[in-house]
Amino acid sequence: MTISKGDKLPDATLLQMGADGPEEVALSDKTAGRKVVIFAVPGAFTPTCHSAHVPSFVRTKDQFDAKGVDEIICISVNDPFVMAAWGKETGAADAGITMLGDPESSLTKAIGMDFTAPPVGLVARSKRYAMLVEDGTVTLLHVEDNPGACEVSAGEALLAEM
Repeated sequence: MTISKGDKLPDATLLQMGADGPEEVALSDKTAGRKVVIFAVPGAFTPTCHSAHVPSFVRTKDQFDAKGVDEIICISVNDPFVMAAWGKETGAADAGITMLGDPESSLTKAIGMDFTAPPVGLVARSKRYAMLVEDGTVTLLHVEDNPGACEVSAGEALLAEM
């Protein structure tokens, strides 16, 4: 099943880097009673993700804050070590964007956003999307038709519909 507007997010455990190493993060803890933007990318440090998608949310972070968004979360099918390094490299960490890894692709598969592109080394990865989640329910969802594009899932595009 592919997640749709109006659907409740499934419970999932993601990973982030903490002071003492990787820490589990329950997605339900991040979304319960909160207004959260979640965007996902095919891979950390990949061209479009690195040069367009993450920067679009760094640029718009203050505007999302002004609209009452409690947190912006970036999810990728990468380990938490890579996600932490990527957050530092892109300025996402300094901007206050939460970088979470879905290393086993469990959330990605559960919401029907997985794809595989072996010729470019992307196996069991996430489609590129952005969503607004209010109290665990998807209220806006923008999915790219092509994982190399960052148009409808960019921070500006999601912000324009809020």
